[in-house]
Amino acid sequence: MKMDVTSILLVGVGGQGIVLASKILAHCAFTAGFMVKESELHGMAQRGGSVISHVRFGKDVYSPLIPTGQADFMVALEELEGLRYTYFLRPSAQIILNAKQVVPSIIIPGDARYPEKVRQRMEDQGFRVNAIKALDIARELGNLKVENIILVGALSSYLPFALADWEKTIEESVPSKTAEINIKAFKTGRELKCD
Repeated sequence: MKMDVTSILLVGVGGQGIVLASKILAHCAFTAGFMVKESELHGMAQRGGSVISHVRFGKDVYSPLIPTGQADFMVALEELEGLRYTYFLRPSAQIILNAKQVVPSIIIPGDARYPEKVRQRMEDQGFRVNAIKALDIARELGNLKVENIILVGALSSYLPFALADWEKTIEESVPSKTAEINIKAFKTGRELKCD
């Protein structure tokens, strides 16, 4: 029996804005009237290491941590990190995948290789994947720091929160001078069609 809780995993590497994205998501869910729990894990984040955040919302949420095999959604800001954490996803879960590779600094040439065809590997596991070139979109918008917000926008089309709640939450979560570009990035992501 599925509990009436929606579980979302956000993954990437340090510096990609995982913490901000998860705080916006959690705050928006709270504004929309849901009980919300959130948890983050930072592993050597300042050196480009893994960052993972759990956000869960619903009528009653008792733990911030998503049990293995129970996440409904994943927002992966980096391909390898997305592939690394698919074990958290339930069968046929939706993945919002940033089509971006950040090669770990610990890889020694000739010693290890970055995995190929990450999206295909995820789809082969039965997950639905919406791959987005968020860096290209951010470049077109004129601000490379909004990749995370573009991906949150793409996720938002799957969630039961009003656009006004998202906009208000973003305005309250980012510096006022960046509110306009962040809302524009969010709306751009929200309007993307699945490829």
